[in-house]
Amino acid sequence: MLEVGWFSTKLLLKGKLLRNPGYFYRQIIIGIVFGLFLLVGMGEIGINPLFAVIFSSLLLGMAMPFLLKDVKLQ
Repeated sequence: MLEVGWFSTKLLLKGKLLRNPGYFYRQIIIGIVFGLFLLVGMGEIGINPLFAVIFSSLLLGMAMPFLLKDVKLQ
């Protein structure tokens, strides 16, 4: 199992794993920005930082499969 993960990581870093890496990176950045705005927004309105981290991580974890559903591998 670790060997498959290591092989996939090497292919990703070489640029040979994804069919359209620009789309992948764009979707990842959209997710990170969404999570960051959610975390900062919850912090600005005075919610407990622990709850803000947990809630924003939960929502971002639920959003990532939808953001990355069209990623094609080679």
